[in-house]
Amino acid sequence: MLALLHTSPVHVPVFDALRDEAHPGLGLRHHVDAGLLDRARREGPQAVRAGVLAALRQAVADGARAVLCTCSTIGGVAEEGAGSVGVPVLRVDRPMAAAAVAAGPRVVVLAAVESTLAPTRALVADEARRAGRPVEVRTRLVDGAWPFFEAGDTDRYARLVAEAADAVTDADAIVLAQASMAPAGRLTRTRIPVLASPAPGLAAGADAVRDGRPAV
Repeated sequence: MLALLHTSPVHVPVFDALRDEAHPGLGLRHHVDAGLLDRARREGPQAVRAGVLAALRQAVADGARAVLCTCSTIGGVAEEGAGSVGVPVLRVDRPMAAAAVAAGPRVVVLAAVESTLAPTRALVADEARRAGRPVEVRTRLVDGAWPFFEAGDTDRYARLVAEAADAVTDADAIVLAQASMAPAGRLTRTRIPVLASPAPGLAAGADAVRDGRPAV
């Protein structure tokens, strides 16, 4: 069974649908704690370390063979907790970051929450070091988009993100830093690859459950 740590309930049906489409038979158990993101935005990701570790330990106690954190802001904190819980702990955006590095050296990161920009920038840089490739990462905040997501207007949210992606020039890849941004990828018109995290992240989680180790 794969446990998923979310900071919004909107991700539950998204990942269930991806499982049904690409990984039938994979057992999922969802843990949602919106307070983790709220506090991380106010105080920084390390402020929620204890809460993340508690969620990871509960997932293992409930039978998880691996845990996938779907929140980019706290994904790094979740990864750091792997050594203390005894099962693979993955962040949903790492496979996306690896794909961005493979696409070319000019990567633009879009996020609707400012607290996500620095962790995603660091993640792309880490994947570049792993691959031995040079990378230039630029970050852009999609101003005004997040309140629409919080209000439940996910269509308007996705349109604003898509407009921001279409405005990007001189890039080899555009990274949609938050899992919630994935629907915008279907609305963009740019010829630059627009990368989202849910599908490749879930695939990595499925591999970890099958193999009993993190996908690299």
